[in-house]
Amino acid sequence: MPDQTPALKRSRLAHGGFIAALILAALAVLAGPLHRFGVIEFPIARHLLTAAAIGGPVVAIVCLVAAILARPGRGRRGRTQALVGLTLSLLVAGFIWSLVRTAMSLPMIHDITTDPADPPPFTAVLALREPGTNDPAYGGVELARQQKAAYPDIAPLVLPVTPEAAFDRALETAQTLGWQIVASDRAAGRIEAVDTTLWFGFKDDVVIRISHSPEGAVVDLRSASRIGLSDLGANAMRIRRFFAVFKDIG
Repeated sequence: MPDQTPALKRSRLAHGGFIAALILAALAVLAGPLHRFGVIEFPIARHLLTAAAIGGPVVAIVCLVAAILARPGRGRRGRTQALVGLTLSLLVAGFIWSLVRTAMSLPMIHDITTDPADPPPFTAVLALREPGTNDPAYGGVELARQQKAAYPDIAPLVLPVTPEAAFDRALETAQTLGWQIVASDRAAGRIEAVDTTLWFGFKDDVVIRISHSPEGAVVDLRSASRIGLSDLGANAMRIRRFFAVFKDIG
Protein backbone atom coordinates (compact mmCIF):
# COMPACT_ATOMS: atom_id res chain seq x y z
CA MET A 1 0.00 0.00 0.00
CA PRO A 2 1.52 3.38 -0.96
CA ASP A 3 2.55 5.78 1.79
CA GLN A 4 -0.27 8.24 2.38
CA THR A 5 1.82 10.54 4.60
CA PRO A 6 1.47 14.05 3.21
CA ALA A 7 4.67 15.83 2.20
CA LEU A 8 5.72 18.58 4.55
CA LYS A 9 5.46 22.09 3.17
CA ARG A 10 8.58 24.21 3.22
CA SER A 11 8.46 27.12 5.63
CA ARG A 12 8.73 30.31 3.61
CA LEU A 13 9.72 32.18 6.76
CA ALA A 14 12.61 29.79 7.43
CA HIS A 15 13.78 29.90 3.82
CA GLY A 16 13.51 33.68 3.67
CA GLY A 17 15.38 34.09 6.96
CA PHE A 18 18.13 31.78 5.74
CA ILE A 19 18.54 33.72 2.49
CA ALA A 20 18.57 37.01 4.40
CA ALA A 21 21.29 35.67 6.70
CA LEU A 22 23.38 34.67 3.67
CA ILE A 23 22.99 38.17 2.24
CA LEU A 24 24.05 39.76 5.54
CA ALA A 25 27.10 37.51 5.71
CA ALA A 26 28.01 38.43 2.14
CA LEU A 27 27.68 42.14 2.93
CA ALA A 28 29.96 41.82 5.94
CA VAL A 29 32.58 39.60 4.32
CA LEU A 30 32.73 41.33 0.94
CA ALA A 31 32.69 44.93 2.22
CA GLY A 32 36.43 44.75 2.90
CA PRO A 33 37.61 43.09 -0.34
CA LEU A 34 35.35 45.30 -2.46
CA HIS A 35 36.99 48.35 -0.90
CA ARG A 36 40.47 46.82 -1.05
CA PHE A 37 40.25 46.28 -4.81
CA GLY A 38 38.68 49.67 -5.53
CA VAL A 39 35.17 48.48 -6.39
CA ILE A 40 33.52 50.67 -3.73
CA GLU A 41 34.57 53.67 -1.67
CA PHE A 42 35.01 53.45 2.10
CA PRO A 43 31.72 55.22 2.98
CA ILE A 44 29.81 52.60 0.99
CA ALA A 45 31.74 49.77 2.66
CA ARG A 46 30.94 51.30 6.04
CA HIS A 47 27.24 51.44 5.11
CA LEU A 48 27.34 47.76 4.18
CA LEU A 49 28.74 46.88 7.60
CA THR A 50 26.17 49.09 9.28
CA ALA A 51 23.39 47.35 7.38
CA ALA A 52 24.73 43.96 8.45
CA ALA A 53 25.06 45.07 12.07
CA ILE A 54 21.49 46.38 12.21
CA GLY A 55 19.99 43.64 10.08
CA GLY A 56 21.69 40.81 11.95
CA PRO A 57 19.51 40.92 15.08
CA VAL A 58 16.37 41.40 12.99
CA VAL A 59 17.13 38.38 10.82
CA ALA A 60 18.06 36.39 13.92
CA ILE A 61 14.61 37.03 15.39
CA VAL A 62 12.94 36.01 12.12
CA CYS A 63 14.98 32.79 12.00
CA LEU A 64 14.23 32.03 15.64
CA VAL A 65 10.49 32.38 15.06
CA ALA A 66 10.79 30.26 11.92
CA ALA A 67 12.67 27.55 13.82
CA ILE A 68 9.94 27.44 16.46
CA LEU A 69 7.17 27.27 13.87
CA ALA A 70 8.99 24.58 11.90
CA ARG A 71 9.74 22.32 14.86
CA PRO A 72 8.73 18.65 14.56
CA GLY A 73 4.99 18.06 14.57
CA ARG A 74 4.06 21.44 13.12
CA GLY A 75 3.76 20.21 9.53
CA ARG A 76 6.51 22.45 8.15
CA ARG A 77 10.06 21.75 7.09
CA GLY A 78 12.91 24.21 7.16
CA ARG A 79 13.95 24.12 10.80
CA THR A 80 17.56 23.36 9.89
CA GLN A 81 17.65 26.31 7.50
CA ALA A 82 16.19 28.54 10.19
CA LEU A 83 18.76 27.42 12.77
CA VAL A 84 21.64 27.91 10.33
CA GLY A 85 20.29 31.37 9.48
CA LEU A 86 19.96 32.17 13.18
CA THR A 87 23.55 31.16 13.88
CA LEU A 88 24.94 32.97 10.85
CA SER A 89 23.10 36.22 11.52
CA LEU A 90 24.19 36.23 15.16
CA LEU A 91 27.81 35.60 14.17
CA VAL A 92 27.76 38.44 11.65
CA ALA A 93 26.10 40.91 14.01
CA GLY A 94 28.30 39.82 16.92
CA PHE A 95 31.49 40.33 14.94
CA ILE A 96 30.54 43.81 13.74
CA TRP A 97 29.27 44.92 17.13
CA SER A 98 32.53 43.69 18.68
CA LEU A 99 34.33 46.15 16.39
CA VAL A 100 31.97 48.88 17.56
CA ARG A 101 32.67 48.02 21.21
CA THR A 102 36.39 48.13 20.52
CA ALA A 103 36.06 51.55 18.91
CA MET A 104 34.05 52.83 21.87
CA SER A 105 36.62 51.55 24.36
CA LEU A 106 39.51 53.35 22.66
CA PRO A 107 40.13 57.05 21.97
CA MET A 108 39.21 58.35 18.53
CA ILE A 109 42.79 58.64 17.34
CA HIS A 110 44.65 57.20 14.37
CA ASP A 111 48.23 58.49 14.74
CA ILE A 112 50.52 56.70 17.20
CA THR A 113 54.18 57.36 17.91
CA THR A 114 56.83 56.24 20.36
CA ASP A 115 57.90 59.88 20.80
CA PRO A 116 54.90 62.23 21.18
CA ALA A 117 57.20 65.07 22.25
CA ASP A 118 59.14 64.91 18.98
CA PRO A 119 57.27 62.63 16.55
CA PRO A 120 59.12 61.61 13.39
CA PRO A 121 57.59 63.57 10.50
CA PHE A 122 56.27 62.01 7.31
CA THR A 123 57.96 63.25 4.13
CA ALA A 124 58.35 60.71 1.32
CA VAL A 125 54.98 59.02 1.85
CA LEU A 126 53.11 62.32 1.54
CA ALA A 127 53.30 62.12 -2.25
CA LEU A 128 51.36 58.84 -2.11
CA ARG A 129 48.43 60.27 -0.17
CA GLU A 130 45.26 61.08 -2.07
CA PRO A 131 43.18 64.22 -1.42
CA GLY A 132 40.79 63.93 1.49
CA THR A 133 43.01 61.78 3.69
CA ASN A 134 43.77 62.54 7.33
CA ASP A 135 46.06 65.46 8.12
CA PRO A 136 49.63 64.08 8.31
CA ALA A 137 50.60 66.73 10.87
CA TYR A 138 50.83 65.40 14.42
CA GLY A 139 47.91 66.30 16.68
CA GLY A 140 49.96 67.78 19.51
CA VAL A 141 49.52 67.65 23.27
CA GLU A 142 45.92 66.39 23.30
CA LEU A 143 46.73 63.50 20.97
CA ALA A 144 49.75 62.62 23.10
CA ARG A 145 47.59 62.63 26.24
CA GLN A 146 45.03 60.29 24.71
CA GLN A 147 47.72 57.97 23.42
CA LYS A 148 49.43 57.74 26.81
CA ALA A 149 46.14 56.87 28.50
CA ALA A 150 45.25 54.17 25.97
CA TYR A 151 48.68 52.78 25.06
CA PRO A 152 51.12 53.47 27.91
CA ASP A 153 53.49 50.75 26.66
CA ILE A 154 54.27 52.51 23.38
CA ALA A 155 57.77 53.91 23.91
CA PRO A 156 61.13 54.19 22.14
CA LEU A 157 63.41 51.16 22.00
CA VAL A 158 66.94 51.82 23.29
CA LEU A 159 69.62 49.40 22.11
CA PRO A 160 73.32 48.90 22.94
CA VAL A 161 74.25 48.87 19.24
CA THR A 162 75.37 51.42 16.69
CA PRO A 163 72.70 53.43 14.85
CA GLU A 164 73.86 51.79 11.61
CA ALA A 165 73.30 48.31 13.00
CA ALA A 166 69.89 49.34 14.35
CA PHE A 167 68.98 50.79 10.95
CA ASP A 168 69.88 47.59 9.12
CA ARG A 169 67.81 45.53 11.53
CA ALA A 170 64.89 47.97 11.28
CA LEU A 171 64.92 47.79 7.49
CA GLU A 172 65.00 43.99 7.59
CA THR A 173 62.12 44.02 10.06
CA ALA A 174 59.98 46.25 7.85
CA GLN A 175 60.68 43.99 4.87
CA THR A 176 59.89 40.88 6.91
CA LEU A 177 56.53 42.39 7.86
CA GLY A 178 55.74 42.94 4.19
CA TRP A 179 55.71 46.72 4.33
CA GLN A 180 56.21 48.68 1.11
CA ILE A 181 59.47 50.58 1.57
CA VAL A 182 59.01 54.08 0.18
CA ALA A 183 62.30 55.61 1.30
CA SER A 184 65.34 54.54 3.31
CA ASP A 185 68.32 56.68 4.25
CA ARG A 186 70.94 54.91 6.36
CA ALA A 187 72.99 58.05 6.94
CA ALA A 188 69.96 59.99 8.17
CA GLY A 189 68.57 57.00 10.04
CA ARG A 190 65.13 57.20 8.42
CA ILE A 191 62.82 54.66 6.83
CA GLU A 192 59.36 55.41 5.45
CA ALA A 193 56.96 52.67 4.49
CA VAL A 194 53.33 51.83 3.80
CA ASP A 195 51.50 48.91 5.38
CA THR A 196 48.33 47.65 3.65
CA THR A 197 45.75 46.07 5.95
CA LEU A 198 44.46 42.64 5.01
CA TRP A 199 40.68 43.01 5.06
CA PHE A 200 39.92 46.52 3.80
CA GLY A 201 43.26 47.27 2.18
CA PHE A 202 43.74 50.48 4.15
CA LYS A 203 47.05 52.21 3.44
CA ASP A 204 48.71 53.19 6.72
CA ASP A 205 51.92 55.20 6.74
CA VAL A 206 54.92 54.34 8.90
CA VAL A 207 58.12 56.24 9.59
CA ILE A 208 61.07 54.78 11.50
CA ARG A 209 63.74 57.00 13.00
CA ILE A 210 67.10 55.75 14.25
CA SER A 211 69.07 58.16 16.40
CA HIS A 212 72.22 58.06 18.50
CA SER A 213 72.07 57.83 22.29
CA PRO A 214 74.68 57.39 25.04
CA GLU A 215 73.53 53.76 25.30
CA GLY A 216 73.91 53.19 21.56
CA ALA A 217 70.82 53.75 19.41
CA VAL A 218 67.19 54.75 19.85
CA VAL A 219 64.50 53.38 17.56
CA ASP A 220 61.35 55.49 17.22
CA LEU A 221 58.27 54.71 15.17
CA ARG A 222 55.21 56.56 14.04
CA SER A 223 52.24 54.83 12.42
CA ALA A 224 49.22 56.72 11.11
CA SER A 225 46.05 55.80 9.23
CA ARG A 226 45.20 57.76 6.11
CA ILE A 227 41.44 57.48 6.59
CA GLY A 228 39.11 57.06 9.54
CA LEU A 229 38.86 58.72 12.94
CA SER A 230 39.55 55.63 15.05
CA ASP A 231 42.09 53.01 14.04
CA LEU A 232 40.65 50.40 16.45
CA GLY A 233 44.10 50.10 17.96
CA ALA A 234 45.71 49.02 14.69
CA ASN A 235 48.60 51.49 14.75
CA ALA A 236 49.61 50.62 18.30
CA MET A 237 49.46 46.92 17.41
CA ARG A 238 51.62 47.59 14.35
CA ILE A 239 54.30 49.25 16.47
CA ARG A 240 54.20 46.40 19.00
CA ARG A 241 54.48 43.87 16.19
CA PHE A 242 57.43 45.73 14.69
CA PHE A 243 59.35 45.73 17.96
CA ALA A 244 58.56 42.05 18.56
CA VAL A 245 59.93 41.04 15.14
CA PHE A 246 62.83 43.49 15.51
CA LYS A 247 63.90 41.78 18.74
CA ASP A 248 63.51 38.32 17.20
CA ILE A 249 65.75 39.27 14.29
CA GLY A 250 68.38 40.57 16.68
